[in-house]
Amino acid sequence: MTAPIHSIWLMPAVPDETLLAGIVSDLSGRFGTPLFTPHLTIAGDTDRPVTALAAAIAQAAKEVAASSDTVTGIETSEMFFRSFYARFAVSAPLAALKQKLDPQAGEPFMPHVSLLYGPVAAGPKAQAAAEIASRLTGRTIRFDRLCVVTSGQHFPIEQWRVVETANLG
Repeated sequence: MTAPIHSIWLMPAVPDETLLAGIVSDLSGRFGTPLFTPHLTIAGDTDRPVTALAAAIAQAAKEVAASSDTVTGIETSEMFFRSFYARFAVSAPLAALKQKLDPQAGEPFMPHVSLLYGPVAAGPKAQAAAEIASRLTGRTIRFDRLCVVTSGQHFPIEQWRVVETANLG
């Protein structure tokens, strides 16, 4: 049996989480794509033990305060988990969290909150992206907690679960 895979997510504060979850739900219903909890991945697909990850987010949460970041735009791609997303700049708080919790990251950090997973026809996706961009671009999203989540690229989305939470600052 393989070790469980976990990720560390930065979570929007409840009012922003509710807004983003509504968009995810709308897009999922419109395009027949999976439902998921909106989040900003700080570290993905790690087999480190939950106890180590929980300790890491607890320590980071003591050192990094809740922060607000502005949506710089809505972008789309052909990647399953980045099909449609809200993009953020690499702010000092986001960079600090990334460095503390994923110092060995192999890819450049691209902070984003996915709003749709999976393949969608280009035309309707572009139309939906323009609609959501008018609602979200320039909007500030507050992030106030870190979570350890049982999740991964090869783990069914409907089975993803938060297993530990730490409130920032």
